[in-house]
Formats: sequence, C-alpha cells, structure tokens
Amino acid sequence: MKLVAKLVFFCLLLVSCNTPRTTFDYDAQTNFDQYKTYQLFPDFRTEMSQLDEKRIISSLDHFMRQENIALAEENPDLYVNVYTEKFQEQSNNTLGVGVGSGGGNVGVGVSGGIPLGGPKDYVRFIIDFIDVEKDALVWKAEVEVKFNYNATPDQRQALFDKVFAKALEAYPPQD
Repeated sequence: MKLVAKLVFFCLLLVSCNTPRTTFDYDAQTNFDQYKTYQLFPDFRTEMSQLDEKRIISSLDHFMRQENIALAEENPDLYVNVYTEKFQEQSNNTLGVGVGSGGGNVGVGVSGGIPLGGPKDYVRFIIDFIDVEKDALVWKAEVEVKFNYNATPDQRQALFDKVFAKALEAYPPQD
C-alpha cells in the first residue's frame, strides 16, 4: 500500500511540475457577453493525429459549455480555431567538467558542459475566437506545454483538459 501511495504522489508531482505557459490577447472594443454559440472553424486542422484532434475537440467543447457557449448547428456567433506548433527545447541541465594547471604567476584552464538528458518536446496551442459576423479575430490564447508522445490516451486527454482550462481561464476578459 505504501508503494502505491508513493507512486501516486510521484505521478502528481510530475504532473504539477508541467505548468502550461499562457498568454492572452483580445479586442478591447468587443462585448464578449454577446457570444452564445460557436462552431469549429470551417478549415479546422490542428496538425495533431486524428485521435488527439478528437480529444482536443472534446476538451474544447467541455470548457466552452462551462462558459455558457453552446455548439451551434448553424449560424454561430463565433468560429473557434486551434493550431498547434510542435517544437523542442534543449535541456538546461549540464555537468561541468574542467581541467587546469598553473605554476608561478600563470594559470591555464579549460572547461565545458556536458548536457544531461535529451531535448524536451513541447506543443504550443494557439486558440482563436473569430467573430463570424465581423469576420474578425476577437480573442486569442497561446498555451505552451511539455508533451509526451508516449502518453496513454487518458494522459493525453488530461493534458488537453489542462490546456483548455488554462486557456479559457481568462475568458471572457475582465477589464
């Protein structure tokens, strides 16, 4: 039982360390209370797998309903588009190694860093809300998160839920 508790604690620790980085932008002249319905952008493509795209749409729909914005069959107030950009960042952890010698008033040294661990995979989610009537972008969120390509389906769904919760925490904007 203690092993299970330690494993659960370790998993929670790993998940909590993966805090998404988020930025927001919006049109300050827009009344966001007017938006009650949405549809996916007609050319919706996330550049993720079909399975991940279904998970993304599920997360999006869940959080849009929490904002009281329903999926419309036709004539939506908003189009929602989600782009993704995959990228890698090198690990900042290095092991320093140095060699030096000296004598008298002269010293010579050489040092370098050996990177520890490989590059980290990240995905940037760009979420756009487009006013259908004006055909104009009115709200945008960007969320960067570490991505594990070997994650289970449940882990991926949890990650997408976390991304959209973070992205939509500032919607509607409060001035």
